[in-house]
Amino acid sequence: MIASTVFFYAEAATVSSHWKTSLHVGGLVTLVAGVHYMYMREYWVQVHSSPIVYRYVDWSITVPLQMIEFNLILKAAGKDTSAGMFWKLLLGTVMMLAFGYLGEIQVLNPWMGFMGGMCGWFFILAEIFAGEAGGMAGQCSEAVATSFKNMRLIVTVGWSIYPLGYFFGYLLGSVSDDALNITYNIADFINKIAFVLSCWACAKADSVVKGYALLP
Repeated sequence: MIASTVFFYAEAATVSSHWKTSLHVGGLVTLVAGVHYMYMREYWVQVHSSPIVYRYVDWSITVPLQMIEFNLILKAAGKDTSAGMFWKLLLGTVMMLAFGYLGEIQVLNPWMGFMGGMCGWFFILAEIFAGEAGGMAGQCSEAVATSFKNMRLIVTVGWSIYPLGYFFGYLLGSVSDDALNITYNIADFINKIAFVLSCWACAKADSVVKGYALLP
């Protein structure tokens, strides 16, 4: 995660100015995740329990930043995005994480937390597929449209690991904490780094086409 942060910040110097913010935000995603994994590692070693609080603190910072990336790449592509799109994605994120966390710490009934979290996730999917964000993506260049589709695929398929882990690990108790934590670790590694790499790919492609990339 930290190596990815170094890469994204270094690469921000090689793309045109309107793409720099996207790569800087992407670097924050991997940096925040890397720092929290240090805390999660120590918690696991010392307490021998799943670091639920640290995971949700991590997600509460990195997931909204990932949602902002949808807005940033559309803006960088020259689209006039509305504030409504941002707030819809943020609302879905808050619903998804808040219900999931409250269910896992049993402030809410675990099944109610699961269903509320799923509603938040579906709300995000509706916006990036059928909402304003999804509609604008089809009007962008091939590079931006491809990256948007890859980011959308990660949010759809990659993120499915988390509700599946909640369902089979927490609600049904059919998966051990060891296996669940390893699965979450791998999922975070792919979902965060691959997500930002999609932003980087379209930034590089767009900058080269427009002659802004700093070539060696």
